[in-house]
Amino acid sequence: MNKQLRELQFFFYSQNFSDGIRVTVGVLLPALLLSMLGELQMGVTLSLGAVCASLADSPGPVLHKRNGMLASVALCSAVALVTGFARMNPWVLGLEILVFSFLFSMLLVYGMRASFIGLGALLIMILTLDRELEPWQILRASGLVMAGGVWYMLLSLLVYQILPYRAAQQALGECMKEVAVFLRLKASFYRAHTDFNTGYRKLIAQQVLVSEKQDALRELLFKTRVVVKESTNTGRKLVMTFVDLVDLYEQITAIHYDYAALREKFGGTGVLEEIANLIELLAEGLDNISFAIQANHRHKNLVEILVPLEKLKQHLDELEGVKGEASILPLKKVYHNIRLIAQRLKDIRSYFGSNATEELQRKTEKLEFSLFVSRQIIDPRLFLSNLTFSSSVFRFSVRVALVTFFAYVLTKLFPYGHHSYWVLLTVIVILKPAFSLTKQRNYERIVGTVIGGAIGLLVLYLVPNETAQFLFMLVFMTGFYSLQRTNYALSVVLLTPFVLIVFSFLGGGGLSIVQERVIDTLVGSAIAFAATYFVFPTWESGQVDKFLLGVLRANEKYLQVLAQVLAGDEVKEVQYKLARKEVYVSAANLSAAFQRMTAEPRKKQLNSQEVYHFVVLNHILTSFIATIISTQLRQEVRKYSPRFQTLIKQALKALAEATDVIGASAINQLTHNKNETAKVESADTSLNAESQLLEEQLAFIQKVSTDIFKTCVAIGDKRPK
Repeated sequence: MNKQLRELQFFFYSQNFSDGIRVTVGVLLPALLLSMLGELQMGVTLSLGAVCASLADSPGPVLHKRNGMLASVALCSAVALVTGFARMNPWVLGLEILVFSFLFSMLLVYGMRASFIGLGALLIMILTLDRELEPWQILRASGLVMAGGVWYMLLSLLVYQILPYRAAQQALGECMKEVAVFLRLKASFYRAHTDFNTGYRKLIAQQVLVSEKQDALRELLFKTRVVVKESTNTGRKLVMTFVDLVDLYEQITAIHYDYAALREKFGGTGVLEEIANLIELLAEGLDNISFAIQANHRHKNLVEILVPLEKLKQHLDELEGVKGEASILPLKKVYHNIRLIAQRLKDIRSYFGSNATEELQRKTEKLEFSLFVSRQIIDPRLFLSNLTFSSSVFRFSVRVALVTFFAYVLTKLFPYGHHSYWVLLTVIVILKPAFSLTKQRNYERIVGTVIGGAIGLLVLYLVPNETAQFLFMLVFMTGFYSLQRTNYALSVVLLTPFVLIVFSFLGGGGLSIVQERVIDTLVGSAIAFAATYFVFPTWESGQVDKFLLGVLRANEKYLQVLAQVLAGDEVKEVQYKLARKEVYVSAANLSAAFQRMTAEPRKKQLNSQEVYHFVVLNHILTSFIATIISTQLRQEVRKYSPRFQTLIKQALKALAEATDVIGASAINQLTHNKNETAKVESADTSLNAESQLLEEQLAFIQKVSTDIFKTCVAIGDKRPK
């Protein structure tokens, strides 16, 4: 029950809930105030402009949000003007739908915020194409859309001025929460009942979430002037907490050894269960910190880690007396890593103490921000270069244009009800570039509409009081805007009764509206789903090579950093962290592509088993590299034996050959690589236990790199010739 209560509290303190309240106020207030003055239609048009501006108000730096909302206001008011005149001729309107659907979908090449701006323009087009207006009314409607968008933009910027750090706090809390989930999944590998295959699939999915949260937070922190350029203690706390959180994530990733071998050696001792419980405690401590940051409360350390940590050390000492130092060295490494994670948590907690100002200032002065954020340049050449069928965005945009035009023609030939634009609206909202997301949205839209329709009817028939209905509408509206980014199915469930109550206030509503909405949703969903399969489809198996290449190249750079460290060369912290960031981002992109692939029709899932094998091997490889680098960077710089360099060179050679296989034709170099592997000498038993473990880890990295090469060869051999 406490866990469920904490999740509920976390939601109410979340950025999504805050955004839901802001959007609800921004959209509802114009309609509500003007309806009291007898100008409901004018208020609805203002609210429509606010809705479209709110789409560009997605999480991110305030400068990006402001520019996005300005672009949305200008574009949506222009589209409202063009649509008002175009609808006077059905052929001109059809041409507008075809052209605008393509152009606005192509905005995806400039990133997600630009795609939301395009979606807002399409919503304005669809929601105004059935309104019969005189020329002067068209001009007024366009002006009202602009005014509504400006009103929402001013409201959003005002909230930011009042609470400049709140969005960053919420994003940091959410990111930390996902890292805690990742830590719990790592703990599960030490439990005897965990299936490795299932565990890796969960780990891969969570890795995608963590990467998305880190990227969003990195953009928000490092591109927000008030955080990184103004000398405020709050900004420094947020920045240093994020920096330590990324380092903490690396430490968590580094808790990786041959779990099968550990189970075989130590499964009966109970030490692995102790390790799992200790990691779970760390995850709970991280969760507590994330909630304190999210809720903007003072953190209280409710997790005692020192006693179980000391018990684990005593247990390891006992095992060392029985099995010897060399045998339990991997467990000692895990123990040491756990201590480092505990220290990271302590450091993060210290930033929120009363005496942390000087320490924060000293640490943040050394940081370099600019290299860690990407920049989206609005260059017309990028748009033009994507006007080819080799571009997935172009194929998607053509699909949207053709399908939306088809839906428009269909509703004209077979008119049904008074809200045929719902069919076009469903198509626009459901159609996504990836088949998997369209399929998921399709199912969620249909189920959510049916359930939401039933809820709406119950509210209308069981609660006749209009004030009570209005309160229900507020709850549904806030819930919809709060959940639309995180839980689409539930957001649709809440949207449908909200729409029904609105129509009831406008003089409609009832069973006929529910029936019409369900039928229009079914028709729109069927059209969107069929189009994704038959109209210029884009399958992940045809896109996955670029993600494989990205991972291979990132791992080469990461491994080269390790080679420099073991060669005794000085490695700058920024160089290492950039290589680490590239590895994590590319791995998350590949994992996300694999997840999308598994949701596609089975016959379209080319090489799915090999790609999954690659993803798992990549996770193991990066974990082992992180394990060694994080250990070596804490020690004095020293030059290791040439034997160690040979192992790294062979691993790099395997990755380079894998890159050649994926990047060019499928060349079978497997025999050559096996010969290279055979040249590795047996381990030097004269080395001390620490060096022996390092050599074993490097040999394992070389083996995993060779396995990655073999997997790439298998992928290349199965390509259509």
